[in-house]
Amino acid sequence: MKAKLVGALASVVMGCAALVSLPSHAALAVGAQAPLFSTQSALAGKVQRFDMADALKRGPVVLYFFPKAFSQGCTIEAHAFAEATPAFAASGAQVVGISHDDIATMQRFSSEACRDQFSVASDPDAKAIKAYDAGSAARPGTASRISYVIAPDGKVIYAHEGSDPLEHVQQTLKAVQDWKARQKS
Repeated sequence: MKAKLVGALASVVMGCAALVSLPSHAALAVGAQAPLFSTQSALAGKVQRFDMADALKRGPVVLYFFPKAFSQGCTIEAHAFAEATPAFAASGAQVVGISHDDIATMQRFSSEACRDQFSVASDPDAKAIKAYDAGSAARPGTASRISYVIAPDGKVIYAHEGSDPLEHVQQTLKAVQDWKARQKS
């Protein structure tokens, strides 16, 4: 009896571990056409509309998906993107964060964590999350930590997925700077 219980418990633990470690993946490959979408966003605590097509007319877009506003990793990532916003802007890029959080939460997050430097979009119905296949396997309806750099022609030029929030900022900034350097040659 004890051996069966231990075996059953081990099966449950292994099953749960497999669910938690299921990797999601940045489904949009480099060269893929990025889906266009429009949704509410917040910048410096003020609600506005974010429209991907309009944003791309102004230059490349760094679209980063994050799981939950005000969680530790997402706040670290927002602070890092805020600090790097001038470097992104110097390369002509706009940074936009997006999660399933509601717009009221994003209003606060845009000021407190993003330090009024860039917009954060609300995707409460997970439409953009699904379109970019950025959903979390472990927490359906929420986003994984996935970042895309999208060129003005709407093509994905860089995709990065991983749990290190600082690496997202470093890698997307490098991708934007590399893109800008190629435009000059």
